[in-house]
Amino acid sequence: MISRRRSDCLDDVMADMAPHSEKVEHWSPVDLLRHEADAIAAAADRLDLDDFSRAVEILARCAGAVATTGAGTSGIVARKIAATLTSTGTPALFVHPTDALHGGLGIIGAQEVVIAVSNSGETEEISVLMPYLRSRKVKVIAIVGDLDSALAREAAVALDATAEREAGPHGLVPTASVAVALAIGDALALTVMEVKGVTREAFAANHPSGRLGRRLTLRVRDVMHEGREQPAMGPQASLLEVVGAITDGGLGAVNIVGDGDCLLGIITDGDVRRTIQRCEPEELRELRAEEVMTRQPVVTSPQSMAYEALKLMEDRPSQIAVLPVVEDGRCVGLVRLHDLVRIGL
Repeated sequence: MISRRRSDCLDDVMADMAPHSEKVEHWSPVDLLRHEADAIAAAADRLDLDDFSRAVEILARCAGAVATTGAGTSGIVARKIAATLTSTGTPALFVHPTDALHGGLGIIGAQEVVIAVSNSGETEEISVLMPYLRSRKVKVIAIVGDLDSALAREAAVALDATAEREAGPHGLVPTASVAVALAIGDALALTVMEVKGVTREAFAANHPSGRLGRRLTLRVRDVMHEGREQPAMGPQASLLEVVGAITDGGLGAVNIVGDGDCLLGIITDGDVRRTIQRCEPEELRELRAEEVMTRQPVVTSPQSMAYEALKLMEDRPSQIAVLPVVEDGRCVGLVRLHDLVRIGL
């Protein structure tokens, strides 16, 4: 017997759970996703580039902070827009319109810009707030679902976030309108970011705990083992001394250095194992570090990005687990693959 498709099974479950007394229009998960995607695509087709450019200019020239506002679901969208603006180099904060009328207006002056989000454009809390913003000569950018609304008429710039119909069988739950408003907010934030010339490094500085932030900010010097933490020996050290140094250091390798701490080579756990395999027992007692070491090993520098060191170790036919760190011709430390993976690169 051929098994039924998963989507058919899901249809059956939804049909069983639907009230039998009411015939409900059925929307599959694919229908829901495509409806919201189509709403965003329609908003892109309608976008007035002149209005959008004016909004970007207002935000880019804002001498103060950007305050976003909205009530209900629109308030959630406004919070997200504020977070995106802040993370991309434009200081922003969310102010609930009701809170603004009870003291929150104290942080909104003529230097600030307000982004007001409202699907209807007639949200009572925002309508009450608008005269006070006008008296402070605050520029308002509206993200609205109705360009004929009071909010759209009063704003310095109104961006069309119309969604012809919400997703779902009843067309009531804020879905498509939310997706459109969020997308417009993202477009504003990212365009302002580009206008301001915010670099990847500056963006990462605001995300130090994220993977991208770590990849763009952490350098080898931040994670390497140096000084007494990194074992280093001369080329005439015996194999037994090398094994002891690797064991005591706990890093799986030892740097072999010459005059002025010049790097001559490196001996890893693997080098020791391979040497034991190829040599007779009586030979091992006579071996010196220079006979076992890997000469001209792959190296990195303290100033190199830690992520680049990670790729240096991984993006090769045979991975390596440790790199000597060299600066101005001197061996100054070791960095391990384990350390780079542990910090989440």
